[in-house]
Amino acid sequence: MEYPLGAKLMKRYADLPRIAIESHNNIPALRQNPNSAFPEMKNHLILGVRKTHRYVENHKISDFLVPYTSSGCGAMCLYCYLVCNYNKCAYLRVFVNREEMMERLLKAANKPGPAQTFEIGSNSDLVLENAITENLPWTIETFAKAKKGSITFPTKFARVGPLLHLAHAGRTIFRMSVNPAPIIGMAERGTSPLSMRIRALNEMCDAGYPVGVLIAPVILLPDWKMLYGELIHLLSDGLSERVKKKGFLEIIFMTYGFVQDAINREAFPDAPRLLDRALMSGRGRGKYCYKEPFRADGEAFLRAELAKKLPDMRIAYVV
Repeated sequence: MEYPLGAKLMKRYADLPRIAIESHNNIPALRQNPNSAFPEMKNHLILGVRKTHRYVENHKISDFLVPYTSSGCGAMCLYCYLVCNYNKCAYLRVFVNREEMMERLLKAANKPGPAQTFEIGSNSDLVLENAITENLPWTIETFAKAKKGSITFPTKFARVGPLLHLAHAGRTIFRMSVNPAPIIGMAERGTSPLSMRIRALNEMCDAGYPVGVLIAPVILLPDWKMLYGELIHLLSDGLSERVKKKGFLEIIFMTYGFVQDAINREAFPDAPRLLDRALMSGRGRGKYCYKEPFRADGEAFLRAELAKKLPDMRIAYVV
């Protein structure tokens, strides 16, 4: 309540029951829930103060991963890596000390040396969070006043209307995550449809934002070549010429965990199993990745299809 955002949210949700907690990472009453309660737990909103501010070096689109205003999400993506970190407790946590985080961010951006890019959306979907906090317009316009540098975040949501007319100064890199429509429906539950994501990406590019398309995670289902071939065809048809000329691509293959598999089998009994031991091998701490021959086949296929359909879009990396 000592922070403006905290007071604002407590007032906005004054009609909801409030439960005081000791730690946002460990709420015994929720941790003791069965795996089948996972979808219901996504309805919780946890408010707190972020105490961890350590920046982690990154060598993809950004130079650093930055802990920012939220962690977790209201969507239910079956492969979400945060489920591995928090078990069932991957609900939305909002941290209200945004001014402190922005002060650190501006200080880091303004340091002498080359301009740096800061990933502020690695732990949450900030477009979805924005529907609750309205943090993104403030974040984008405040960071635009930095002397140099950029911020970036990915999203699976099309609610970009509040961002289209901001004074962003080209300092915010907007990235839309995409997958074949059947995979979105099956594994990215509660997120925006593919057609709406493509339209939102075009709108953000038209508004002057640098943009990227994140094909992630690539899931090697039995008919994956047909699915991803159709996705790339739809991107070629649906993306604006401006996005095709100025945008970039990222490709990330799925990492999946034993914890996720255990939760999904009980929480989403209708969902197909994503853990395929014939295609995947262990990678420590109960996580599984695609074996190199299958991953290499996937990368070769995607590169070839993208070269044919989206030849002007640079592939920034494949992992």
